[in-house]
Amino acid sequence: MRLGIQLGYSGEGFAASVDEVVEFEEAGAELVVVPEAYSFDAVSQLGFLAARTRGMQLASGVMQLYTRTPTLLAMTAAGLDYVSGGRFNLGLGASGPQVIEGFHGVRYDAPLARTRETAEICRRVWRRETLAFDGDHYTIPLPGDYAKPLKIINRPTRSRIPILLAAMGPRNVALAAEIAEGWQALWLDPRSAGRVFGDALADGRSRRDPGLGPLDVSVPVPFAVGEPTPVLLGRHRAQLALYLGGMGAKGRNFSNDLVRRYGYAEEATRVQDLFLSGRRAEATAAVPDDLVTATSLVGTVDTIRHRLDDFAAAGVTTLLASPLAATRAERVKDVAALRELLGKL
Repeated sequence: MRLGIQLGYSGEGFAASVDEVVEFEEAGAELVVVPEAYSFDAVSQLGFLAARTRGMQLASGVMQLYTRTPTLLAMTAAGLDYVSGGRFNLGLGASGPQVIEGFHGVRYDAPLARTRETAEICRRVWRRETLAFDGDHYTIPLPGDYAKPLKIINRPTRSRIPILLAAMGPRNVALAAEIAEGWQALWLDPRSAGRVFGDALADGRSRRDPGLGPLDVSVPVPFAVGEPTPVLLGRHRAQLALYLGGMGAKGRNFSNDLVRRYGYAEEATRVQDLFLSGRRAEATAAVPDDLVTATSLVGTVDTIRHRLDDFAAAGVTTLLASPLAATRAERVKDVAALRELLGKL
């Protein structure tokens, strides 16, 4: 199982975070993922990381397909792959209507079809084809007297950049298993993964091009070697409350839907109701303890070893750790310990 590092949303501490990423790379981390919701953009930070790291892979987690044209996504990915020496992975996702319509002012529609067409357009650009595409949602070039098919001026470092699709719903997960090199999961409970995602993964894999290779399944997990105290897990609990309660409207919240499929329907409703009514502390407290534990990786070395077996059995191939320890030295030490445990799987 590959070891990656999942960064948090960008802020004033980004430069210090990159200093840590350099140490995490020395400790054995093989990948770093930069998120993008309605924070600073991921692209500028990935360029910074490309200059500071040596061999680790870089990935967006995720770039939103509605806010960039498919051709711009392809150009951006090719540029990041170039400056990193062929180390970039395009993490791509549809985000949700709250962010896309509420922050960007772009209509959120047909996420699956747009994702499929975007992936195809990106791959044509990277192969330096003269781009002509006639889809249901994207037409390139547009009809008219002035438009003509073009191909990217530069020669991309690679003609195939890995695409990692973020997905939670069954149809999105099936699409990832069908067309992408990787699936970026979120809030994965390994005990329930087979029941919740098994059919969708099997459906997508049944149509998968063998040339794509095996599906990489990456999962972000808050991580620490130590006792799972309320203080240590407090940030993870609060983030679960935010996603279950606030990252989407009532009846259109993908994280809330996922947790319901895990079997927490009543709890998901309560967290959302509390959060949307402004009672955030109560919403955070209402997140089920079992869900907090299942979607994190905190405990003794023996506990973590057994949990890693659970993740491996669920099909996880890349673990994206978010180190939680209080000091930088402890976080680097924990990452090294996790690398050693993963090497024994």
